[in-house]
This record gives sequence, structure tokens and C-alpha cells, in this order.
Amino acid sequence: MNKPAALADDALDRVAATIAARRDADPASSYVAALFAKGDDAILKKIGEEATETVMAGKDGDRARIVAEVADLWFHCLVLLARHGLGPDDIRRELARREGVSGHAEKAARR
Repeated sequence: MNKPAALADDALDRVAATIAARRDADPASSYVAALFAKGDDAILKKIGEEATETVMAGKDGDRARIVAEVADLWFHCLVLLARHGLGPDDIRRELARREGVSGHAEKAARR
């Protein structure tokens, strides 16, 4: 799938590519490889931890910390996506599918 120039240089895509490249590296040399080696529970635990830290930063209203915690959360979500053969484009497509649909209607359609 060809991307417009603005998306071709997207940071999420670059991070996702780095995650994919390090997936099978030596766990002693790569945080990403270590997460993959530990399995789904370790990846999911990190997402839970980062989500909690994001909530706490949001409650505190610390803008810099909110950005840092959301970046950590997104990073670990990219690891989860890679674990399942998915990436940022899958999320972009899902968000595009939902675009213009009422949140209430979208949620009701999931039932």
C-alpha cells in the first residue's frame, strides 16, 4: 500500500519498523526482544502499567508527563500490534472506518 509522503515518514511507522526489526534480536541486547521473549503476559502487563500512569498524569494535569506517558503507552501498544502481525495502518484503517460515525452508534453496532 502506497502512502502519501506525509505518512511515509510517520514516527509511528518508524517505531513500528524498529520494533519489527528487533523482535527476534537477543533479549539481552534489546528491550523489545526481551518483551517478546517473555510473551503476551509481559506485553499486556506493560500496557496496563502505562495506561495507569497515563491516567495518573491526566489527573495531575501535567502536560509534559501526559505526553510522555501516552508515548510509553503507544509504544507498548505497537509492541502488542507487532506480536499479532498488525501495525499502525491497521489502526488507521479502523479509525477511518469509524470516522463520521456517532460514538454511540459505533458502540451499539459492536453488540
